[in-house]
Amino acid sequence: QMLKTNTNIEEKIIFDEPMKKHTSFKIGGTADQFVKVTNEEELKEAIKYAKDKNLKITIIGNGSNLLVLDKGIRGLVIKIDIQKLEIERKEKYAEITVGSGYKTMALGIKLMNEELSGFEELSGIPGTIGGAIFMNAGAYGKEIKDINISTKCMDYDGEIFELSNKEQEFEYRSSVFNKKDYIILETKLRLEYGKKEEVKKKMDEYLSSRKEKQPIEYPSAGSTFKRQEGVITAKLIDECGLKGFQIGGAKVSEKHAGFVINSDNATAKDVIDLIKYIKEKVNEKYGIKIKEEIRIVGEE
Repeated sequence: QMLKTNTNIEEKIIFDEPMKKHTSFKIGGTADQFVKVTNEEELKEAIKYAKDKNLKITIIGNGSNLLVLDKGIRGLVIKIDIQKLEIERKEKYAEITVGSGYKTMALGIKLMNEELSGFEELSGIPGTIGGAIFMNAGAYGKEIKDINISTKCMDYDGEIFELSNKEQEFEYRSSVFNKKDYIILETKLRLEYGKKEEVKKKMDEYLSSRKEKQPIEYPSAGSTFKRQEGVITAKLIDECGLKGFQIGGAKVSEKHAGFVINSDNATAKDVIDLIKYIKEKVNEKYGIKIKEEIRIVGEE
């Protein structure tokens, strides 16, 4: 007796889906199979489908920290689009439960309107909450781990469980989710009460600083390289004279040397070659090995 479920996932599957449609870099080959899931039930179905067909699974959010290689992705890409939001107001603070597909910027605005504070620094980060948890996203001295209580996830057997803040092993731009096949479903955040005008003022400041310093007018995957102890990576790249340096359609932003941008129909190969070149130059000049922050998936 097969387990009966309510969704028929096979009807939702798209074949040969161009991944450039699903990454902020606007780069990448096609996924053999692609499906968007909006709840736990559909996700469970999609995992089961992949297992039955012996397909490799790749999980993505909004693709804003992702470089998909030119030959695309074999197997099944599952895009998580779980949009839940619940707010529980306690005496001294509020707990919010937010679906992993909820966009970070949209959440920022929602929390501002609900007069909740503590998310302002993160509100301008592109992508989804699931992605933010996955890489422990941070900005302006705050990381998501600072406000995270716990995260609910599913493993590749369809089992659902909750991880405490500690169990998520948050580090700089990394978490347990980088190491294990756990799919983030929703997360609980703890926020303070704040006046709407004050929250808005902080958000606006961070946003205008972002606009001023970052090349948000070009497709990119955000900051390309990780910071290192006592080193401002972008400064090193700039001092190597690499601002504006280009390979194919991939270019080091003139506005911020830490960003590789897609300035003109770049291929993933252009980006990879440029990253390699930047690493070599910085290592030659300073003897420092810098590491990329972006997630790279697929076949070259």
